[in-house]
Order: sequence, then C-alpha cells, then structure tokens
Amino acid sequence: MRRLYFLLPDVDCARELVEDLLLHRVEERRIHLLARRGTPLEDLPEASVAQRTDLIPALERGAAVGGATGALAGLVAITVPPAGLVLGGGAVLTMAALGAGFGAWASSMLGISTPNSQIKQFQDAIEAGKILMMVDVPKSRVDDIERLVRQHHPEAEIGGTEPTIPPFP
Repeated sequence: MRRLYFLLPDVDCARELVEDLLLHRVEERRIHLLARRGTPLEDLPEASVAQRTDLIPALERGAAVGGATGALAGLVAITVPPAGLVLGGGAVLTMAALGAGFGAWASSMLGISTPNSQIKQFQDAIEAGKILMMVDVPKSRVDDIERLVRQHHPEAEIGGTEPTIPPFP
C-alpha cells in the first residue's frame, strides 16, 4: 500500500473528491481527511489518531527496542542466575515479551503526543484553512488515482506519495 497526499482548498472540494474516489472503488476506510481544528468535516472520513500522530511508528520502535532489551536481560539472567535459580530459554522469551510490551506501551505514550512526521510539511497549509487528504491505495493504483485527481480536480495540489504505510493504521 502507498499513501497519497492531496491538499484541497475547502470542504466542498474534499467532498467532491471523496465521492469520485468512492466511485473509482477506493474504500472509505482508506480515505483520511485532516483539517484545521474547528473545521466541520461533517460526514467526511476524518483522520484518526493513528494518522494524525506518530503513534504507530513509535509503537513499532518501542516494541523492537524493548524486546531486544528484554532478551538481553534474559540472557544475562541465564548466565548469572539470581540467588542460585536455574533458568532456561523460557526466561529469555518471557523477558523479551515483557520488554516488548513495556517498550511499546511507553513509546506509544510519547508517539500519541507527537504530530505525524509525514504531515509536518503540510501543517502550514492546514493552518491556513486547506484540507489534507490521505488516500491509501495499492501500489498498482497510484498512477490511476493521481491521474483522476489531475483531470477532475485541478484545484487539488498533489503532495506526494509515502512509500509504505504502517500495516495497521
């Protein structure tokens, strides 16, 4: 999947583009709109916390670092067992799982309070009243969707394509 970014001048233009995308078989759950705070999007698909913040990337990094740290702690516990306890490979797995869980939780708390790093370039335009539309499409449909936007919505600014999107946004 690829994420396409479009800047739209107003809500009416966003509504028209959403309707065109739906007619071209883009699922509504793959369309995300982000507007300045207080802008009524009504029934349009609004961006969730996962799209507005760095929650998913932070969660992934935290789980990886926590899991590695937990595995290392498990290896140390096996090598130098506390109070003469005999520990096996299960200790490494348990410590890795606990570390991954704690790391994911702790880093997600930071990630949810950080704006999405991919949309920082659009922040000034959003604050000026434009609408950011993010559309997740298969790689094979990127050119078709961009062509649709160019032909039917010349007022829309194409903001680029994110090479990959998180597996569960």
